[in-house]
Amino acid sequence: MARPQGIAVAEFEEVVVSSPSSALAAAATDWGAIVGGALAAIAVSIILFTAGSGFGLSTVEPWSFANRAPETFAIGAGIWLIVMQWLSAGFGGYLAGRLRAKSIGVRTDEVLFRDTAHGLLAWALATVIVAALLALVAGSAAAVATNAAPAADAAANASAAIAEQAREAGANFSIFTAISLLVGGLIGAVAGGLGGYHRDAL
Repeated sequence: MARPQGIAVAEFEEVVVSSPSSALAAAATDWGAIVGGALAAIAVSIILFTAGSGFGLSTVEPWSFANRAPETFAIGAGIWLIVMQWLSAGFGGYLAGRLRAKSIGVRTDEVLFRDTAHGLLAWALATVIVAALLALVAGSAAAVATNAAPAADAAANASAAIAEQAREAGANFSIFTAISLLVGGLIGAVAGGLGGYHRDAL
């Protein structure tokens, strides 16, 4: 009686040579999302600045006796700058994080870092563009003021007190500007992380 023939089982060990995935091989910085977020932040800033001008928070008439004191104006305008930074940086940062390409095969903490970095970079790009535009406008205004400066010493002496008040208002305004920029960077980074969270939740 013949014994049943045994079944030979061959085991093969599969060796996979992994290559960097497309997500890891691609650049971690998505400049398209950053530029888009920055442009959105600038647009919101323009809208809010125009609204602030309508409410008297962004402009002042220094030669009118009905105006508030320069210190009061600087505080009110500074608070409005902070609000502008909150809203514009938050909107631009959220868009930058939400529009960034989704990362596959990347740790969760790294994804969060990239999203917050995109929000921060969108805020930084918008800030640099706005600062450059303001520098150009200020340079043009300074050139016009230099050409039209009065030569009378009496007028210069009469405006000495106003110049001192303007200097103090400018110092207060600078402090509020620095605070608004710091708050804007923080809000932009947090909003970028939130945008990335909503992107990955889909």
